[in-house]
Amino acid sequence: DVHFTVYMIFRITAYVYRNFLHDDNCRYPLPNVALKGEATQSSTLSVATASKAIDGRRNSFYSNGFCSHTAEDETNPWWRVDLQRSFTITAVKVTNRGDCCAERLDGAEIRIGNSLENNGNNNPRCGIIESLDGTPTYTFQCHEMEGRYINVIIPALLRALTLCEVQVFASLPGIALVF
Repeated sequence: DVHFTVYMIFRITAYVYRNFLHDDNCRYPLPNVALKGEATQSSTLSVATASKAIDGRRNSFYSNGFCSHTAEDETNPWWRVDLQRSFTITAVKVTNRGDCCAERLDGAEIRIGNSLENNGNNNPRCGIIESLDGTPTYTFQCHEMEGRYINVIIPALLRALTLCEVQVFASLPGIALVF
């Protein structure tokens, strides 16, 4: 019956729409896919492992133990999450330290792709963190870049990279939802 089919399409569409994540007036077909990824980084300071940036906690105070941190004074420090498969990335949301030294993340690049050449740091760039202007969390629109690996790298000498949360919003490649 045509009416039933239209009704079901409407119900399914409404359900999917209601269950989208909303942020900065953007809608994401899948929840934060980084939560199921595996994180690594160029080095680790103390117990601030890479996985702390994908633990689902956006607590921006480093002393609370929920942030990743590379060693101090490193050249080109980087952090990466392996999403375990390729996705069409719509946005990457980065939560910086909120307790101090937010400027340390200035100049960091977000890179997305399927290559591990140079630890994934040669993949195409989604954005550059110019300055978060005191806002600990910022969303970068990645315009449907495809990739399995999401990197954050600071291409500079004598730097440290601290990330309190990295969220990756995506859809499966080749699947588009239109409302």
